[in-house]
Amino acid sequence: MVSVLNTVSSIRLSNSKTSRWLTPTVSPPFSLALTRRRLTVRATETDANEAVKSLTPDKAPAAAGSSMNQILGIKGAKPETDIWKIRVQLTKPVTWPPLVWGVVCGAAASGNFHWTVEDVAKSIVCMMMSGPCLTGYTQTLNDWYDREIDAINEPYRPIPSGAISENEVITQIWVLLLGGLGLAGLLDVWAGHDSPVIFYLAVGGSLVSYIYSAPPLKLKQNGWIGNFALGASYIGLPWWAGQALFGTLTPDIIVLTLLYSIAGLGIAIVNDFKSVEGDRAMGLQSLPVAFGPEAAKWICVGAIDVTQISVAGYLLGAGKPYNALALLGLILPQVFFQFKYFLKDPVKYDVKYQASAQPFLILGLLVTALATSH
Repeated sequence: MVSVLNTVSSIRLSNSKTSRWLTPTVSPPFSLALTRRRLTVRATETDANEAVKSLTPDKAPAAAGSSMNQILGIKGAKPETDIWKIRVQLTKPVTWPPLVWGVVCGAAASGNFHWTVEDVAKSIVCMMMSGPCLTGYTQTLNDWYDREIDAINEPYRPIPSGAISENEVITQIWVLLLGGLGLAGLLDVWAGHDSPVIFYLAVGGSLVSYIYSAPPLKLKQNGWIGNFALGASYIGLPWWAGQALFGTLTPDIIVLTLLYSIAGLGIAIVNDFKSVEGDRAMGLQSLPVAFGPEAAKWICVGAIDVTQISVAGYLLGAGKPYNALALLGLILPQVFFQFKYFLKDPVKYDVKYQASAQPFLILGLLVTALATSH
C-alpha cells in the first residue's frame, strides 16, 4: 500500500501534467471553475512530431476495444461515455495490486499481525488508503498533468479526448486525496499511535506524487530520479504503512525496502517505452529517450534482476538461506519472461510481460518480508 501524503493548500493549475501521490504544503494544481467545461487538448503540429509520426504504433484505439481494459485503465480500452466508468478508468485499478501487496508485506514483516477480525479490518482499510484512494489520486493527477503528452501519444484517452470535463477531473483528484489522508488519520487513531506516522507517510507520498508530475520540479523529467521515486512509492511506502500499522518501522527495513525500490525503478521504465514520442516532444528525459530503446531495455531488466539478487545475498548473510534460495528461484521465471516478451519488443509485449513476470517479483517481496519479520 503506498502510503502517501499530499499537503493541500492552493495549487494553481498551469499547463502542467503527470504525477504519483503526495502533497504536503503545496498549492493545488488547479482552481475550480463554476462552469462545466470540456477539456480537449490537441497537439501542436511541429516538424518534430511529423518526423516521428510513423514510429508511433497505434494512435487510435481498436474500434471494438475491451470493456475490461477500460475499467482497468490500460491500453486497448473500449471508448466509454459513462462518467463513472471513466472515473474508474482514470484511477487505473491495474496499478493497485502492488500497493495492496506492499501492505501485506509490511504486516508480515511486523511480526504482529494476527488473523483476527480487527487486524483484517485494519489491513483492508490500509489497502483502501494505498490503492483506490492514494494510488487513484496519483494516477488521476498524473493523467491531468500528462494531458498534453497524451494528446500526442494517446489522444483518445479520457482527458485529451474531452470525455471528462476539467472540473470533474479536479474534483476527483481532491476527493481521492482527502479520502486517503482521512483514512490514514483513522488508522493512526485505530492503532493507538502517539505520533501519526501513517498520516505522515500518506502526506509524504502524496507530495512525492505531486512533484513527480507537476512543475516546477516535475521529477519525471529525469528518468533516474523520477522512476526511483515511483519505485519507492510502489514498494517502500505501502510496506512502511503496513509495518507501522501493526508494529514498529525500523531502520533496517527502511534501507532494505529502498534497495528493493531500485527494482521498482526498473518496473517503471517498462511504461516509458510506449511514450517515447510524446516524451521527446515535451522535453522529458525518460531513459528510453536519453539512452535509446535498446540500451534502456537492458537498464530496465538489470535494475530488476540485480536488485533481487542483491537482496537474496543480504538474506543469505543474515542467516536466512532458505528464504534466499526461494527468492533466487522466483527470479528465474522473471528472466525467462524478459527474454520471451520484454527484450523482443517492450512496446508490443509490455502488458504480457508485466502480467507474466510481476507476480514472481511480488511473491519475492513476501518471501523477503517473512525473512525479516520482527
